[in-house]
Amino acid sequence: MLINNDLTLRAVEYTKNRKWSESPAPGVWRKKLDSHGEESGRATSLVKFDPGSSFTEHGHPNGEEIFVIDGTFSDKSGDFSAGFYIRNPDGYRHTPFSTDGCCIFVKLCQFDHKDTERKIINSKQTSWLPGRTPGLSVLPLHNFGNENIALVRWEPETYFQQHRHDAGEEILVLEGVFEDEHGRYPSGSWIRNPSGSMHQPFSKEGCVIYVKTGHLPFKA
Repeated sequence: MLINNDLTLRAVEYTKNRKWSESPAPGVWRKKLDSHGEESGRATSLVKFDPGSSFTEHGHPNGEEIFVIDGTFSDKSGDFSAGFYIRNPDGYRHTPFSTDGCCIFVKLCQFDHKDTERKIINSKQTSWLPGRTPGLSVLPLHNFGNENIALVRWEPETYFQQHRHDAGEEILVLEGVFEDEHGRYPSGSWIRNPSGSMHQPFSKEGCVIYVKTGHLPFKA
């Protein structure tokens, strides 16, 4: 099934209003946010593991990016609680599972072919940096070429200037409420702003968001 597969279009999903769908593994559920229709192809999803559930061993052509939202996600390299950010490059194989259950944000098959670094960051134990506007703080997670990934914390009543995303922007709202002139996005909202798009974001209530920029097809 094709879901938000045209990367030149804006897409918004209020994930808390979506039902979970079965995956090929019993006890593992998904909410696909973008998909090109292939089980092993490019996809962005929320994935939920019931307690005691697991996936069979598999690899990730073109990489896998994970952010643990709640619970504890595990594989052969360790146990990763809420707030962990994980990058598994092309060629990495694992058998993921969750003893107590978890929910993760997953992006598949979206690495630059030259980006081969495996990375694990515990955001709960990493220092935040001042942002470009008062009221913002940033926790960098990864950058390669034009691609940048970070967590951004917005204090209540923080406003950012209008700006353009020449190679796109993707946001997952982790806490609070994020807003711009196009809408209001509570926790669990996923937004993809295509290349060339502009907006003026703010947060009246405060929020924490995952942000990825510079990774979508460039549009002059």
